[in-house]
Amino acid sequence: MILDVDIRHEQGPFTLQARFHSTGRLTAIFGPSGSGKTTLVNAIGGLLRPTFGRIVINDRTLVDTKRNIFIPKHKRRVGYVFQEGRLFPHMSVRQNMLFGRWFTPKRERISDFSAVVDLLGIAHLLDRRPATLSGGEKQRVAIGRALLADPALLLMDEPLASLDDARKAEIYPYIERLRDEGGVPIVLVSHSVAEIARLSTSVVVLSNGRVVATGAPSEILQRTNLLTEMGSAEAGALVQTRVLGHDDSYGLTTLQTKAGTLTVPRLNLAVDTLLRVRLRARDIMLSVNEPEGLSALNVLPARVFAVGVADGASVDVTLDCGGDILVARITRKSVERLNLAPGKALYAIIKSVAFDAETLAAVPLVNSRRED
Repeated sequence: MILDVDIRHEQGPFTLQARFHSTGRLTAIFGPSGSGKTTLVNAIGGLLRPTFGRIVINDRTLVDTKRNIFIPKHKRRVGYVFQEGRLFPHMSVRQNMLFGRWFTPKRERISDFSAVVDLLGIAHLLDRRPATLSGGEKQRVAIGRALLADPALLLMDEPLASLDDARKAEIYPYIERLRDEGGVPIVLVSHSVAEIARLSTSVVVLSNGRVVATGAPSEILQRTNLLTEMGSAEAGALVQTRVLGHDDSYGLTTLQTKAGTLTVPRLNLAVDTLLRVRLRARDIMLSVNEPEGLSALNVLPARVFAVGVADGASVDVTLDCGGDILVARITRKSVERLNLAPGKALYAIIKSVAFDAETLAAVPLVNSRRED
């Protein structure tokens, strides 16, 4: 997908001024509440007409105020999934799914009903009514309904915001499959660091109605200054790993990184599966000597790449671990006591219990492999 946005929109006292270019399969619009995320996706989807600017998707101009172009929402071929499923309560899941086809001319209907049902794992739900579904199941049905309209782009406005952690864990793999196998580019609105780390291939960061950064999630998450409003405790780094093997006697899995191995709680994944792992800055300790007698199983050799500016009592230290860039948040006192400076060799220590469902996710590559 190629998405070009350059718009300005005034809505009461709030002004959105957004300019960015994205080629990602899943572009996350990220920022705190009130930053303009929903206003931006509503402009892309045609739910509002921006005051000024242009929006282009794959060389198709949807909005150009200078040329007086504004394609109405029903002609944009843009699917929309809201925070709540918004399913018709009097219809079965099957009927709700097929309703999406009504907005697409028969000659343009490409998507296969059975394939969409299989992709989202909802075959066992087809004869049920929305009132009997969990929050995660409702969202999967809503996604399926949007896909069956054969959209050129799928907009998802915080689709997990109303779900608890268990339901989020249920739906994450389906959004990953949709990203990797669905063939439809996605724009996902989120204010969750965990969501953009796990799901996105590119990120647009909004703050107070302005785009303050764009880039790959690995680049964005290292810039802890961008996450201040979201809770800097979630900042860190993304590392690509590969499953080396499992230790069933202790319920552990070993992952290969560029700098060495990581031991994490047992994962139901095949050997050689590729994983994207989020290492939070708050979960990393540093030692100038190779540690001995520790309970932590993960010790990676590293070299200081940069020492950040102090933020109160803490400092972010950027590390080069064999080519993987990590960030550790430690105290100013520790920086002075360890005499940290760019180029200094040391060890990064990560506890195995720091890894959870939000920090481990499939790499967005078609050839990554999972167990059934």
